[in-house]
Amino acid sequence: MRPGLNSVILIVFLLLLDLYVFQAIRAMVYMSTPKVRNITYSIYWLISISVVLMIALLPYINWHNWPPTLKSYLMAVFMGLVLAKLLVTVFLLIDDVRRGVLWLIRKFSSAPAVAATPASGGLSRSQFINRLGLITGGAFFGTLLYGFSNKYNYRVHKIKMAFKHLPASFKGLRIVQISDIHSGSFANRDAVMKGIKMINDQKADLVLFTGDLVNDRAVEMAEWLDVFREVKAPMGVYSTLGNHDYGDYYPWPDKNANGYSALQHQNLEDLKAVHGKLGWKLMMNENVVLDRNGEQIALIGIENWSAIKRFPRYGDLKRAYEGAEHIPFKILLSHDPTHWDAQVRTEYPDIALMLAGHTHGMQFGVEIPGLKWSPAQYFYKEWAGLYKKGEQFLYVNRGFGFLGYPGRVGILPEITVIDLV
Repeated sequence: MRPGLNSVILIVFLLLLDLYVFQAIRAMVYMSTPKVRNITYSIYWLISISVVLMIALLPYINWHNWPPTLKSYLMAVFMGLVLAKLLVTVFLLIDDVRRGVLWLIRKFSSAPAVAATPASGGLSRSQFINRLGLITGGAFFGTLLYGFSNKYNYRVHKIKMAFKHLPASFKGLRIVQISDIHSGSFANRDAVMKGIKMINDQKADLVLFTGDLVNDRAVEMAEWLDVFREVKAPMGVYSTLGNHDYGDYYPWPDKNANGYSALQHQNLEDLKAVHGKLGWKLMMNENVVLDRNGEQIALIGIENWSAIKRFPRYGDLKRAYEGAEHIPFKILLSHDPTHWDAQVRTEYPDIALMLAGHTHGMQFGVEIPGLKWSPAQYFYKEWAGLYKKGEQFLYVNRGFGFLGYPGRVGILPEITVIDLV
């Protein structure tokens, strides 16, 4: 099987990118000793050529059958290197444009040429910009590598919430929300067990899981059943499905021209059964009424519903809501936060609290006092934490697991604790 046109284009692009960035590398070490220059050039081209060879050989190395953990690390390193070099390229282009403008000015101006002056520390402006680009790209790549160590670094987020229509008997109710487990990405049993202990240490009355138990297939949970079966709460553990739980992104070998796959259908049935094996109540467009001392609240759970076209919309809130109209206080489990603005707030103003996940906070960002940023905010209006509009609230969990990039930078895996007061 020969590489396709897309692979050839990608390889050519990577080689051109490598050559362009190499100019900055060469400029940085040109005053060094020959030994330092040779070592630097060798390391740079060894890494760069290895990446290009990996892309070229993909059709011949049975990539799809490689261990998922190894694939995720290799892809993360590959993407990290490309993004880091693109960052360097931004600085190089700025310098090239600057020098081009100066050249044009000198060429068409009668003023005498002025020699370039050092920007600082004896460096010319070009040297300064090139080094700044290399430092920025290197820092970005180093940050991604550091993020590998954070993927099991669970954080407990505690919030207290007061509602006008909350029955008195439910004041003091403690809810733990978890989301986006993505068990197919896990490789460290002890680390995940640490997270389970942290969940149970919160002494929740109720545990709510908001979807994406697996990456694609129910079989991913086989070795984790005994681990997640330990998640317990006196009032029960309730769950719903996320977009990945349907297996829509897996290349099922029996899928026909209409998109139907018997294997995929069976996979979904198997996954539903997994929730039962865990002792979790999977809510498929339905509601349950929770009772305390004769007072009631409603818990509504729907299948995945997204306002974004590329994600599935299997949820049916109208059906799930039926029978709960008279309950004064309602909590909705819906995986995708875009559902809140698109339907929940506009059509169901008496749903006091919606719990979602899905975004993972893109597993990359900054969350410090006074600053909350992630690339996720350019795709989702509500992407992490608590949001309020009118009398309705949405909480978006940052995810317990990880997907794609096997790490987290700034946006750490989350266990949410909500105390109703």
